[in-house]
Amino acid sequence: MKVSFVIPVLNSEATLGECLDAIHAQKVPDGVSFEIVIADAGSSDRTLEIARAAKVEVITTNPLKTGEAGKTAGIKAAHGDVIALVDSDNILPDADWLARMTAPFADPDVIASEPIEFTVRKQDPAPTRYFALLGMNDPICLFTRNYDRISGVTGRWTGLAVNEEDRGDWLKLRLTADALPTIGANGFVFRRSLLDGTNWDPYLFDIDILYERILRDGAVCVAKVKTGIVHLYCARIADFVRKQRRRIRDFLYFAQSKQRSYPWNRQRKAGIVLFCLSTVTLIPLVVQMVIGFFRKPDRAWLYHVPVCIITLWVYGLGALAKLFGRKQSIADRSSWQK
Repeated sequence: MKVSFVIPVLNSEATLGECLDAIHAQKVPDGVSFEIVIADAGSSDRTLEIARAAKVEVITTNPLKTGEAGKTAGIKAAHGDVIALVDSDNILPDADWLARMTAPFADPDVIASEPIEFTVRKQDPAPTRYFALLGMNDPICLFTRNYDRISGVTGRWTGLAVNEEDRGDWLKLRLTADALPTIGANGFVFRRSLLDGTNWDPYLFDIDILYERILRDGAVCVAKVKTGIVHLYCARIADFVRKQRRRIRDFLYFAQSKQRSYPWNRQRKAGIVLFCLSTVTLIPLVVQMVIGFFRKPDRAWLYHVPVCIITLWVYGLGALAKLFGRKQSIADRSSWQK
């Protein structure tokens, strides 16, 4: 088995070195080898210098600049029969990560694997720890119950009714169109054959690929491995505001241009309404914050209320712009910095 770590980058000098060091530190199991593929969207900092110093085997270009396009470009340049999608702000938490993530592929039914949680590190900034504790990068997911990492609020890895079988070090999931959490980012490992017959070029949206395979095959089996991954998502609230603006602009653009297949319109509208009401009244958010603190004590939970308020404001402005007929476009990446 050859694993290709595919890493889209754009001005990622702040995090890429630690990301690559953690990959090179892996204890590679017998019968497994790996390569690292960098898909660069036009970095103007030391990103490529860091990649070359780390002896990255393949460096390719990503002219469309988005992370989804970078995944496509990287996979096209990769040689492995197994792909590991790792972002430049992901850190593998220990040297056994690769061995544990590939072990489920001994079961021929398993087509992909993903860590069950985000790893919380004391040395990371409080906003970074908050999102790891919450188990998601967007608080709306908590209210719609569509998330895919263990949440300190609920104590579960998803709020959807997923068919799962405990295999010891991992859960074997049978995913269907009616129960498909947004699996597919931050350490998603899959057989290249998962892409067969799906629309992954020029933009690879992980959850869309799984949904298209389910429509074709009726169900897919994915392993949820009882390990974590570090996601250096946001060091400051200002970073979060910028990322939410990018998220809503990209979402509205791809939805308007009909380039997405995952049925986002099926999102539990009651959950979105509950999120809005909870954010306006604040009390439910404070209750969630207290529950999270008692489950996993950390002052980072104080970010829960402002993060929800920011999300409501940014998404609300985006929804209003769409309502008034604003032409949607992909968020500008020209000044992007990790």
